[in-house]
Amino acid sequence: MCVPSQRERLTSHYKWYVVGMLWLVCFFNYADRQTIYSVFPLLKSEMNLSDVQLATFGTAFSWVYALSAPLAGFVGDRVSRKTLIIGGLIFWSVITALTALSRNYGQIVTCRALEGLSEALYFPASMSLISDYHGAGTRSRAMSIHQSSVYAGTIAGGTVAGFLGQYRGWQSAFWVFGVLGIVLGLVLLVWLREPARGSAETSEAVNEPTPNVTGEGAIWRNIFRHPMVSVLMAVFVGANFVAMIFLTWMPSFLYHKFGMSLSVAGLNSTAYIQIASVLGVLTGGALADRLVRRKRAGRMMIQAVGLLGGVPFLFFTGWTLSVPFLLLTMTGFGLFKGLYDANIWASLHDVTSVRNRATAVGLMNSLGWLGGGIAPVMIAGASATYGMSAAISATSLIYLLFGLLMVAGIKRFM
Repeated sequence: MCVPSQRERLTSHYKWYVVGMLWLVCFFNYADRQTIYSVFPLLKSEMNLSDVQLATFGTAFSWVYALSAPLAGFVGDRVSRKTLIIGGLIFWSVITALTALSRNYGQIVTCRALEGLSEALYFPASMSLISDYHGAGTRSRAMSIHQSSVYAGTIAGGTVAGFLGQYRGWQSAFWVFGVLGIVLGLVLLVWLREPARGSAETSEAVNEPTPNVTGEGAIWRNIFRHPMVSVLMAVFVGANFVAMIFLTWMPSFLYHKFGMSLSVAGLNSTAYIQIASVLGVLTGGALADRLVRRKRAGRMMIQAVGLLGGVPFLFFTGWTLSVPFLLLTMTGFGLFKGLYDANIWASLHDVTSVRNRATAVGLMNSLGWLGGGIAPVMIAGASATYGMSAAISATSLIYLLFGLLMVAGIKRFM
């Protein structure tokens, strides 16, 4: 087996191989967390659970993930990112497999919480690592390609879990994804390599990052040195709130409102949004790398378009009674969601220093998932009074509000 040398690791080819390897890791990161939502009807029946108890599965993951993310980011700026990425992958894959052994509500909640803890290690380390292989000229494209794995993993988790749940029991998908993730982790021990921190900035930087501030006590001041950082984090909270609603409740929404089977609901609830998001994220990454050469806020401008463009599609997704129109609105929402998602981390890296990138990503991830963690329970409660259709349509107001906040931030601070 031929292992890449230090020189080969820095070539233009290997830096894209890194994106491919991390694409696979992120695929399992999202497939594993999505699996449970497609088998909600089975779990509800087998364990006699309420909608609020089902929503707690999503909240347990989200809140533990959120509370762990700042520490994961802090550690990611100080130890080997390869260790965090692969260690996290193997750990959460083991927990995914063990979920299949759960026999009651408490055991599943515990597994979801442990999965949130282990998956929190991934994004701060991986985004920092990609930024050290890809400078400002290719960063959005690299991160947008990586981001497409989020959608692929979500589709696979929802579809495979729905299909296997219908024919083989709800536990089957957890075994499949858990075992495959462990195998991938062992393979990447050989092929994934750690780059020097800041190596891509020396030759490719387009927008100079904010200056480094030395000393542990100055870390947070350094991260928030640029006021746009606060805007980006606030907007991410709103966007993630909406995303969690769709990830958690869309399979059940289609199952109950439109009478779809478990497997069809699992497929339709993820495929149309996520496939369209792949197109949106790849387009958004390519456009942002071009636009940022002329406008410093180029990546953020693409994000603002994604948020505001998604508003009407979100509204009609909740209200329509037509399945073809429903699939059209979900596709439109997914396309604009991809434009926003393409530059989540690249935009943040434009206004933070190399020294603290993983910490900044960890904090932003934490805030986003704390906000997102509230969403499943809030919607479960609201739908009891107003109906799930109205609750989903109301998310369009959230996209509108935070889209306008992004525009205001660009005009004021960029």
